[in-house]
Amino acid sequence: MDLKNVIITSILLFFLLSCDNQNIENQFPKESWKESTFEAEGLNKAPFDDLLSGIENGVYGNVDQLLLIKNGKLVFDQSFTNDYEKISKGKSGVLGCGFATCEDSTIFGDYNYYHPNWHPYYQNQKIHTLQSVTKSIASIMIGVAIKEGKISSTDVRVVDFFEDYDLSMADESLKTATLENLLTMQLGMEWHEIDRPIDSTNTTGQLEASQDWIQFTLNQPMDTIPGTKWVYNSGASHLMSGIIKKATGLYIDEYAEKHLFTPLGIENYHWKKTPTGYTDTEGGLYLEAQDLAKIGFLMLRDGKWEGQQIISSEWVKKSVTKQVSFDKEKGYGYQWWRDDQDGIEIWACHGFGNQYLLVFPEYKTIVVVNSWNIFDAETEDILKATKTAVIQSNTQ
Repeated sequence: MDLKNVIITSILLFFLLSCDNQNIENQFPKESWKESTFEAEGLNKAPFDDLLSGIENGVYGNVDQLLLIKNGKLVFDQSFTNDYEKISKGKSGVLGCGFATCEDSTIFGDYNYYHPNWHPYYQNQKIHTLQSVTKSIASIMIGVAIKEGKISSTDVRVVDFFEDYDLSMADESLKTATLENLLTMQLGMEWHEIDRPIDSTNTTGQLEASQDWIQFTLNQPMDTIPGTKWVYNSGASHLMSGIIKKATGLYIDEYAEKHLFTPLGIENYHWKKTPTGYTDTEGGLYLEAQDLAKIGFLMLRDGKWEGQQIISSEWVKKSVTKQVSFDKEKGYGYQWWRDDQDGIEIWACHGFGNQYLLVFPEYKTIVVVNSWNIFDAETEDILKATKTAVIQSNTQ
C-alpha cells in the first residue's frame, strides 16, 4: 500500500472512530434508552445468565427488576413478578401491616412498608421505592444549589439553615457542624440505626414516628466532635430537605423537578412527605428503574446532560471520592458509597430492601437493582452477585 492510500485509510479510520465516539458522547436518553446487546457492547453474557438464573430460582429473594446500561445503551432490562399480597399477608409490626392483615392499613400512611399499596411499588405504578438511594439524589440537589449560588459552600454551618427551629436542646458541638460533616455522615450526633434492630430502640424508627422530623433530629444528643467519626444517620440526611427549602425557597421535590428531573426527562415519580410537609430525603423517593439509571449516567458524564452542566464535575468527584475509608475498597463520599470490588472502582447508592444504583466508571456501565427483601427470609447477597457479574462480563 502506497503512502497516499495509507493516509486515506488513516483518515477514514479516524473519521469512523470519531463518529462512534460522538454517538456515545451524544447518547442522552431523555425519552428512552437506545437498545443494544451484550455482544454489540463487547460483553460476555454468561455471568448475567448465571445471575438471572439465581434470581429466577429465588436465591436472592424478592428481586423486582435488574437493568444494565453499557456505553449509554440499554443492554438488559428485566422485571420479575412477586406476589406481594401473598408475601405480605399476615405480616405486621413496626414496619406496618401486610395485605388483608389489619383493619386499616392506611394508618401508617406512605410508611406502611409491608403493604403492597405503598411498597415496593407505589399505588400499582411502575415507580419503585428507592429508600436510602434517595439520600444520594438529595446530595445531588445540594450540589445543584451550590452551583446555582443558593448555598455558598459545604463549609457553612448546618444550624444556620434552622434558625426558625428551637435550638435550645441542641448540643454546642452541633452548632459547629458543617454541611461537609453532614454529607459525609460525620455529623457527630448519637444515632442508632444500623447498629440496632428495626424496633423501638432504633433512632430512625423513632424519627419516622415523630411529628416533626427536623426538630426531632436537631434535638438528638452529640457523642463526638463533628468530622471525626462516621455514623450512618438518616436524620442527618433528612436535614438536607430543610436546607434546600431554606436556601432556595422550594421544597426539594420542586427544586429537583426544575433542575434535575425535567432536564433528564424524568416525569413519573413519587416523593413521600413528612407530617410537617417536608419532602422525605432519608428514603422517600420512588422512580422507574430506567429513570434511576439516568442519575447514574449523569454522574458518569461528570454532571453534564445534553450540554447542560446540572452539577459541577468537582461535585461529582467529591461525591464519589472516599471522604471516609472503611477498608482498602469500601468507603463513603457525599451520601454516595464507594463499593469497589476486585480493584474495580464502583460508585454506589444503597437502599433498604436491596435497592442499588451502581456505576462502574472504568466500564462505562450502570446497573439498577430493585428488590424488596424486608420479610426476614434468608437470601444470598444480590449486591455482591451483581457486581461480580458485571466485572466478569467485562473481563472474560
